[in-house]
Amino acid sequence: MVKLIALYKQPKDKDAFDEHYFNTHAPITSKIPGLQKMEVTRIVGSPMGESEFYLLCEMYYESHEALQQAMKTDEGKASGRDVMKFAGDIVTLMIGEEVNE
Repeated sequence: MVKLIALYKQPKDKDAFDEHYFNTHAPITSKIPGLQKMEVTRIVGSPMGESEFYLLCEMYYESHEALQQAMKTDEGKASGRDVMKFAGDIVTLMIGEEVNE
């Protein structure tokens, strides 16, 4: 299992971010072909108190190939364009593999 991980720093306007993320961006992303599961976590703090991070989204794909194919679809491209438009300055994207040891 492969994950595309989006980690968002604290937005300047949390209400505007939430409005766009949950009502526009997440619905676009959820339609990407090959996406098996999408989990969104709101970061509420750290062991030291406040966190510089606000939201974490994990998008699960069967394989690296499935993720690459998904990003080439119209839905994958639309999701990428949208995230850069509303959160390009606060998002970090990563690819990870689940480790089962």
